[in-house]
Amino acid sequence: MSISKKEDPRTIRSRDMFKQAVITLLSEDPIVPNLTVQKIAARAGLNRTTFYLHYQDIQDLLTQITDEISNGLSNKIFALMHAKDLSEKQQLTQLLDYLYIHRSHVLILFKTNQFEEKLFSLLKQLVETRRKNTKKELPDDYVDIDIKTASLAGIIIWWLRQGLHFSSDYMAKQIYLMYRV
Repeated sequence: MSISKKEDPRTIRSRDMFKQAVITLLSEDPIVPNLTVQKIAARAGLNRTTFYLHYQDIQDLLTQITDEISNGLSNKIFALMHAKDLSEKQQLTQLLDYLYIHRSHVLILFKTNQFEEKLFSLLKQLVETRRKNTKKELPDDYVDIDIKTASLAGIIIWWLRQGLHFSSDYMAKQIYLMYRV
């Protein structure tokens, strides 16, 4: 019988404070080299020593933020990859809801080039899997996977940057109609 260790609430709180601080600082100035551990610690209301208890450096902090969002996004995309017709639109809506909830982090990560490649890679896996699972015979000149993925990523990025007046349910319906395969 294995007992899982519960993480100390102070550790969780400190990490959250550092993450929020770096996102806030990057929203003010998206140039990563302008960040310092001192600025992040001061914004978080913590000290540099506490920062180094949790992270090796600023890049480690950014990588952890990116990985957390990517893992959550990966789980949503995995569910969508294996969704059947009836739950497909619902899974797509949940994916868009996840992006909406984390939009401030995602948009900052786009500005710092921490996330765009990961999003493209995850969406490409989705498009490839959905295409493999299709029952239809596709013509040889069917839209290239990279082109389809790039347009899907473009729609999602546009929605997060400028189209939030459309609900995730509405966007899911539009994407579903355009990208069934």
